[in-house]
Amino acid sequence: MALTNYSELQTTIADTLNRDDLTSIIPTFISLCEAAVNRDIRHWRMETRANGVQDAGDAYMQVPADWVETVRFSVTDGGTSPVVLISSTSMAESRALSNDQTGVPTAYTLEAGQFHLYPTPIAETNVELIYYAKVPPLAINSTNWLMSQAPDIYLYGSLVHSAPYLQDDARLAVWAQLYSAAVTRINESGMSAKVSGTNMKAKIRGLA
Repeated sequence: MALTNYSELQTTIADTLNRDDLTSIIPTFISLCEAAVNRDIRHWRMETRANGVQDAGDAYMQVPADWVETVRFSVTDGGTSPVVLISSTSMAESRALSNDQTGVPTAYTLEAGQFHLYPTPIAETNVELIYYAKVPPLAINSTNWLMSQAPDIYLYGSLVHSAPYLQDDARLAVWAQLYSAAVTRINESGMSAKVSGTNMKAKIRGLA
């Protein structure tokens, strides 16, 4: 059977489990798989660019709803200046030592679901955020780039999450191994595409 969309994935999961009574729970297996995917995979197809304007005097910036991890954060006024990630402790120390000075942001930290900028923008500031976005959920989109590129990740990842529900499925170890191998391959392909033609050495994200 073809495996290209949400409906076909649900059917294949049911067929693999040889169960016709899991219709209501299979979407949960898939959602749990997607949560794992967003933790385990970093691929260039997940990269998203967002541009915005930060108001003067506002040190807190909203994080995109689909944000998973920052790739690059910059101020784009009069060129491009990096805004680097620092710890919450370093943020507190910087603010204390500078008496909460204002200026062009050069650093940020993640606090309470927002980006905390330092120094606080002294004027309206243009920013650009390149980040890894969550893989679009199949329940909303029917298909997505990952389903097209690596449907085995969806299948085996969903089957892994079916095992605790079914309690006694002896195939869990096999499914987990197949999922892990597929994740490693997609991460390798994504990294190889980014460093191809350069002297950079790919650092592959994978599962133990």
